[in-house]
Amino acid sequence: MPPLNLPIILTWLRIAMIPLIVSVYYVPENVFFLVVRDALATGMFIFAALTDWLDGWLARRLNQTSSFGAFLDPVADKLMVSAALLVLLNLGRIDAMVALIIIGREITISALREWMAKLGASTSVAVHWLGKFKTAAQMTAIPCLLYGRSVLGIDLSWWGSRLIEIAAVLTVWSMMYYLQRAWPVIRKST
Repeated sequence: MPPLNLPIILTWLRIAMIPLIVSVYYVPENVFFLVVRDALATGMFIFAALTDWLDGWLARRLNQTSSFGAFLDPVADKLMVSAALLVLLNLGRIDAMVALIIIGREITISALREWMAKLGASTSVAVHWLGKFKTAAQMTAIPCLLYGRSVLGIDLSWWGSRLIEIAAVLTVWSMMYYLQRAWPVIRKST
């Protein structure tokens, strides 16, 4: 049975929030004003994103790291980001190509990491600063795009669009970096 501790509970909470965030957009429009709907979804996404930071910090601080937690955390992140991108695509707030690039990279790198782990070469695809910058850009862009309005004269939709474009570029760049790092191992294994 997988371990159950506070960091893993927070990760499961993040996964459980995905259908809640998505379901806000399926409530009939006459129940919520659109701004309330977008604010609610944005707040839930930000809360879920903060639990991502908190579960990792707590796991290290409380010495509760586990291989199951190391597996589940990135899965939760990828599910959350993919669901949000599909909502944004449905709302017409992002381009389909951007969503395909980001989701496709996530699937590709997850598969690559799994394969490298089976070959005993997981360090060749360890997290790199490019991936961290990509994550920061998309985790800032998504709430801006979910809210999609101006706040205090700042057009969050415009900024979210620019940040998601930057995230898409960093997505391709980081994918090429990871594939390049894995290529020598891939050539030896085939």
